[in-house]
Amino acid sequence: DGRGAISTQSGVLDGHPYGFAMRFEGVPGTNPEELIGAAHAGCFTMALSKILGEAGLVADHMETNAVVTLEEKDGGFAITASALTLRAKIPGVDDTRFQELAGAAKAGCPVSKLLNADISLDAELLS
Repeated sequence: DGRGAISTQSGVLDGHPYGFAMRFEGVPGTNPEELIGAAHAGCFTMALSKILGEAGLVADHMETNAVVTLEEKDGGFAITASALTLRAKIPGVDDTRFQELAGAAKAGCPVSKLLNADISLDAELLS
């Protein structure tokens, strides 16, 4: 019937509802796209934090969201995009350098490398 539960080794998810209805019908629970989006946003932010540290910078605030697109394609479904949105407050960096560092994090994040999808980034340096 396309429904079940998902758990993780860490216990963060423990028998959490997971399935078709969560994916396509708005039923409470989670689905693969939501989990991939969370993993991508978290991975990207961790990668950027490392890159900032290597550049001698420390963020006061970073908030990243990822919206994953699932489309019908070639008789099935495919994840075709992951749109990252970053809002960050980082003292001592101008927008040009910020965009360069954020782009490096997008390209270097292991989850970005895993996804064979169009990955976009909207990064805004807050004052």
